[in-house]
Amino acid sequence: MAKTKVKCAGASDLGLMRRNNEDAFYIDADRGIFLVVDGIGGQAAGEKAAEIAIERVRARLERRTGAAEQRVREAIAVANNEILRVARSNKEWEGMACVLTLAVLENGSAVAGHVGDSRLYHVRGGQIRKITHDHSPVGEREDSGELTETEAMRHPRRNEVFRDVGSEEHAPDDPDFIEIQRFPFEPDSALVLCSDGLSDQVASQRICDEVIRNAGSPDSAARQLIGLANRAGGKDNVTVVVVEGEEFADAARPEMGGRGAFPRWAQLAAGCVLSLGLGFLAGRMSAPKPPKPAPPARVLTAGPGAAFGSISEALAQARPGDAVEVLAGEYAEQVRLKSGVTLRARDAILRAAPMGNGPAVIAERVANARVTGFRIEAGDDAPLPVGILLTDSDVELEDIEVSGAGVGIEIRGAAKPVLRANSIHDCTDVGILISGPSEPWISHNTLRGNTIGLAARDGARPALSGNVFDGNGATLPPEISMADVRARNLFVNIKPARSRGRKKP
Repeated sequence: MAKTKVKCAGASDLGLMRRNNEDAFYIDADRGIFLVVDGIGGQAAGEKAAEIAIERVRARLERRTGAAEQRVREAIAVANNEILRVARSNKEWEGMACVLTLAVLENGSAVAGHVGDSRLYHVRGGQIRKITHDHSPVGEREDSGELTETEAMRHPRRNEVFRDVGSEEHAPDDPDFIEIQRFPFEPDSALVLCSDGLSDQVASQRICDEVIRNAGSPDSAARQLIGLANRAGGKDNVTVVVVEGEEFADAARPEMGGRGAFPRWAQLAAGCVLSLGLGFLAGRMSAPKPPKPAPPARVLTAGPGAAFGSISEALAQARPGDAVEVLAGEYAEQVRLKSGVTLRARDAILRAAPMGNGPAVIAERVANARVTGFRIEAGDDAPLPVGILLTDSDVELEDIEVSGAGVGIEIRGAAKPVLRANSIHDCTDVGILISGPSEPWISHNTLRGNTIGLAARDGARPALSGNVFDGNGATLPPEISMADVRARNLFVNIKPARSRGRKKP
């Protein structure tokens, strides 16, 4: 196994608004191990989770048995289950967890392991690329292009995550837990691992510029980035690890305007472009014509000044694969979902239709539809018996707020919808009502101040994980184990015992 030569450094800072630092990092340049951890749980709990994660990940990765990808999976799973075990044994640490990002360098490549919203960037040739994906409702919308980087950085739900290390038991190969990637780590490139205390405050291109400006001194780069985060507000702990390949400093000098030959990466790129161009010209006449592509998916915009004045008008013209983008504003209409169509909003409020008494959103026998980003509000002048009604429909609801309705979200019939990272509060009857032989996946939602938080009837089999139930009642059928529900969700101010949630402080 060839050792990768690097220069590296890390730093962590309290920030300007926190009393304790729940971040941590670990560097082992000899073994090529680099890790950033962001604890969740508040006070000592988050720090304890980060401490356990560092200890367990380090111990497993130091044993070089098996492929790097499997070692990384096992290291994170071991840390996850140990955090969970310790939390169950000590009330003061109940609910603790962490998010983490690590990189293992070997044989000219990097293996990244990632859970949550800390990040790994790759810097090369004056460009920066985000390797990891944020496991959060806002991060997913940013990665898909629904939100710009600036909009995502300012989003009020930026600190919520879908996945963490420590909230529920996991095996190394569990799906939808650990993100694993292998990618080239060139001698003229650099890596930046950071907690969201940096990425929520400093744009990626600014991070890139600072790493290049301090090329050859990763310690200075890390500390300068922390300074930028604090000058931007310092709202969270901030941790940075910078890893430079042995040729990064030389390659970065032309980027900084210094003397030196044209960068090797640019010479290689120019040669590749020339070769590809000549090959294209040589084979142009003989190459077969490609098949005619399918019509591209469209984005239909609804709202003030847009092509469609209402959401319903845009949906009427949408076909499977299309997305309907709803501009900021208030909309008093009933929306009927269509199969295969994504409906997404930016600061859009949906209210009851005039003279109507039905739900704000309806899906009947709809498949492969997705709704994100709406606020659905009921009031005395515009009551809503049901915020969203899904009947026999496989629909994904994400990052939606429902307030003041009779029933926040109602699921009927036999389907498997997904409710993820929604906020349902102050409903006069039930936050989430499920009836019939449906099997919804209900993950990382917040249900607060509803008369009943969740009710499941008539053979319903919901899967509940990482939800927060605060100040409302909950009723489940006898065939569903309340002990299992308590073990996977957080209950506050109601009778079931507390367990663990997954919202970062």
